[in-house]
Order: sequence, then C-alpha cells, then structure tokens
Amino acid sequence: MLGFLTARQAGLDDPLRLRRAESTRRVLGLQLNPDRDVERIHGNGINTIDIEAIEGRYMLSGGADGVIVIYDLENYGGKPQYTCKAMCTVGRSSRYVHKFSVETVQWYPYDTGMFVSSSFDKTVKVWDTETLKPAEVFEFEGNVYSHHLSPIARKHSLIAVGTKNPKIQLCDLKSGSRIHVLQGHRAEVLSVQWSPRYEHILATASADSKVKVWDVRRASGSLFTLDQHNGDKSKASSEAVNTAHNGRVNGLCFTSDGLFLLTAGTDDRMRLWNSATGENTLVNYGKVCNESRKRLQFTVSRGCSPEFVFVPCGSSVAVYALHTGALVTMLRGHYNNVDCCAFHPDYQELYSGGKDCNILAWVPVLRTSDVEEESACTNKSAAGQSSVNPAFQDTWSSDED
Repeated sequence: MLGFLTARQAGLDDPLRLRRAESTRRVLGLQLNPDRDVERIHGNGINTIDIEAIEGRYMLSGGADGVIVIYDLENYGGKPQYTCKAMCTVGRSSRYVHKFSVETVQWYPYDTGMFVSSSFDKTVKVWDTETLKPAEVFEFEGNVYSHHLSPIARKHSLIAVGTKNPKIQLCDLKSGSRIHVLQGHRAEVLSVQWSPRYEHILATASADSKVKVWDVRRASGSLFTLDQHNGDKSKASSEAVNTAHNGRVNGLCFTSDGLFLLTAGTDDRMRLWNSATGENTLVNYGKVCNESRKRLQFTVSRGCSPEFVFVPCGSSVAVYALHTGALVTMLRGHYNNVDCCAFHPDYQELYSGGKDCNILAWVPVLRTSDVEEESACTNKSAAGQSSVNPAFQDTWSSDED
C-alpha cells in the first residue's frame, strides 16, 4: 500500500489503482460486524434487499410476510456500536400492504422518492416514498417472481417483470400500462435483469433451464439463448440443447461494467458468460448450493481488482473470485438459509438477509492504525473538540449575522 501511495504522490501512477487496491483489501477483510445491528422488523424470512445508489444511505427490504421496510444505514451517534433503524414500514396494518410474499424491491435509480415492489399477490406496485402509498399498481395473472428497472436508462422507463406466465411483461412508468410482451420461454420466468451497459438489453432466466438476452427494440425475438456447451452438440443431450443450466435458472447478475453475465441454477452450478457474444467462459466455481425454488438474489463487487461474487449458499454467503472461480471465503452468521445479499460500493460493505428474519452487516476489518485514529477522533469529540476536518465545516452565515 505504501508503494501505491508513493507512486501516486510522485505522479507516477493512476490514482484509480490505489483506490482499487484499497477496495480489494477491504472486501477481502469482510467480517460480521458485532457492533452494527439492523433493527429486526420482519416476522418472516427476508426475500430481497436493495441499497439506493444516490446517497448510499437507505436500504429497502421485502419479506415473506408481505412487509416492506426502509432502513437508515447512517451512524449518527459517532460511536462504533449502533443500530440501523427502520425509518418507516409498510406493515400489515396498512391498507396498501402486499397480501402475500414480497419477492423483489428496488429503488428508482435516479431518486429515492420512489421505489418498486413485486409480490406473489400478482401485483407490481410503484410507491411514493413520502406517503408510502402506491402511485401505480400493475396486476398480472400469475405470481410475480421478479422485476427490474434499468439503472442507466434515459430513453425509456420500462419495468421488466417475470411472472408464472412464460411471457415477459414490459410495463411503462410514464403511461402506467403494459406496452410490450417478450415471448420465447416455456416456463415461469424467475429472474430478469437489465444490462448496466446498454439500456435496451435485457436478460431473463426461466424454469425451462434457459437464459435469453433481448434487445427490447426488436420485435423478432431474443438476440440469443445462452448455451452451456457453446454450440458443441456432441456434449449435449437432446433435452439439453441451448440450455444454460441442467435445472431451473433462478439467479441473474451482470458485472458492474456489463461485460459479463452471471447465472445460477438449481443444478448447483454458477456460470459466467460473455454478455456480448453469449459465450460460456467455462469458469469453474465448483458446487454452489442452490435449493431455492424462487429468485436467488446474489451480487458482484464494484471497484475491486479482481472482482468478487457474493452468493447465498445455505446459511452462509460464499465469496468467489469472479474470473478464476476460486472460493475466497464463507461468511457465516445466519441461523437459517440466506436468500439475498446486496453490496455497498461506497464502503465495500455487504448486507445479507435470510429465513432467520435477520439482516446482517458484513464490514471490512479495520487495521490497527485505523482503530487508533478512530479512537483519537472519539476522544476529541468527548473533550468537546470538533472532529470534523475544517475543510468540511459549515461556513453558512445565519440571518442574524
């Protein structure tokens, strides 16, 4: 690390390299934080969580009890030990609450004033965060397994929705109607994901063992279907032609640059694909336990070199190196199966939720120098001195001055 600092000060190296090296070190040091609790609200398993990208401060969670909770992750006390409080809840007492299990929650990518949830009550609801009332409700014929809003779209405001019906539904936030249907799967669609690189590219995973990549501007079907054998028919049985997995595919995740797509299936396998060509990169992650019949929410780190994958695996979270498939570590702390995890790129932290009704925070271990520095800041605060850097102190004048 000193070498990176020296090279940066001398102008011999790109500052981005230092940032990536420190981000990687922090991810490799992730441990369950005994000093940080997330307030327990859900009375049933937690299916989905999402951290907003605007401030990185608020987190959504959705549970099997139909309840949606918004948490504030900020530490106001300045002490190492604190609890992330639930700011507001759409609970069973609300007339707008989902009747059955909430499967996916997602913040609107550009504003924390809105979020979207989908549920087994066959609805997708678009919520006003201020009033906690749905501004729009989309109803479907079958259970809704997954939905996703594009994180980069400027030319459209489409919500992709995967339901028990094999057809993928595209709902337009502007018009409040379902405007398009994508046909090609033969079983329920368990997961949908927009590309973070191209706003019109969508990936869908189904119980028919297939993963399809679509350009939603085209009306002639999918761009391609992922094939685990890369077109080598001698390795595939007649039933396994153009299949991504040998079981239900219930997990999808693009890398942050959109160049690669990760898929997970009930055949206990995870695969990495080139998202432009659909080629299986043949990275071997070994056995990745996956017993879920519904969508599995896993995630990829951002800003690291190399990147890492965080995958729920039984009651643990498995951490793999993205491009080598090496198992880096197992994060253990839940008492029951883990169903979802979300990475916080600003602080290289991880949050995971499971059937034990808990959300756990996995935080990088502080080095000795960091602990001493933090302790010194705490002592200054206790003595009545400001621990804020003068450059960031409030310089606004009051009306009375």
